[in-house]
Amino acid sequence: MNRFAVIGNPINHSLSPMIHNEFSKEFSIEISYEKILAPIEKFALHAEKFIQNGGSGFNITLPFKIDAYSFSEELTSNAKAAGAVNTIKIENNVIFGENTDGTGLVNDLEKNLNQNLIDKEILIIGAGGATQGILKAILEKKPEKILLANRTSKKSLKLANDFSKFGKVCGFGLDQIKSKPVDIVINATSAWIDGEMPNLPGGLCEGALCYDLMYGIETPFMKWAHHNSAKMVSDGLGMLVEQAALSFNYWLGKKPNTSSIISLIREIVD
Repeated sequence: MNRFAVIGNPINHSLSPMIHNEFSKEFSIEISYEKILAPIEKFALHAEKFIQNGGSGFNITLPFKIDAYSFSEELTSNAKAAGAVNTIKIENNVIFGENTDGTGLVNDLEKNLNQNLIDKEILIIGAGGATQGILKAILEKKPEKILLANRTSKKSLKLANDFSKFGKVCGFGLDQIKSKPVDIVINATSAWIDGEMPNLPGGLCEGALCYDLMYGIETPFMKWAHHNSAKMVSDGLGMLVEQAALSFNYWLGKKPNTSSIISLIREIVD
């Protein structure tokens, strides 16, 4: 039996076991998939133990994606660009690290939300690890440009410079966002969940797709988008399932059908 897991802290909320077990049913593959709670500073210890006990591969969630990057012996181009790993597979006793977050988001936008990213103007709010994980995949779809807005402009400027080799990226502070509609607005920060939304210009999302990487609740960003004439508003549940499907394919060479799983998980989450 192929043995898989997800390692994180906290981990009880994870939907990964349910998603991967549904994928395995599609192909009549028998797998085991467990949740592993690793204490902070003990990621490598728990990852090594899982591998020694016959683990074929595992997913990594917060706060260990940087640890998983260091833990990997070989890295894909996606993982190198993101500076983080969310999927590890063991092959010929080598630890391979991949990052499926960016392509998972792009697949959700293109396949499930019918968005063509070519020549689009895309604003991403936040310049942390989540943004770093999705930039390369979006830029490879040839948008007109990506605008990076962050509370501290220094971080967005650095990220824009780091990813400029993949396409046109501009970085600036949140207070410099213009009241000019863009095609897509992506919220890549969870900082507003417990607090208030910053004072973003309302005209920004008029007629746009507004996408929050968070899922499971209607976030303050999603409410703001609804109130400011967004054409479409989505959470990140589709991205969660799509990135999981890419992990499943990375491990087993099988591409799951994601649309039915998204509908199933949506019923449970909502």
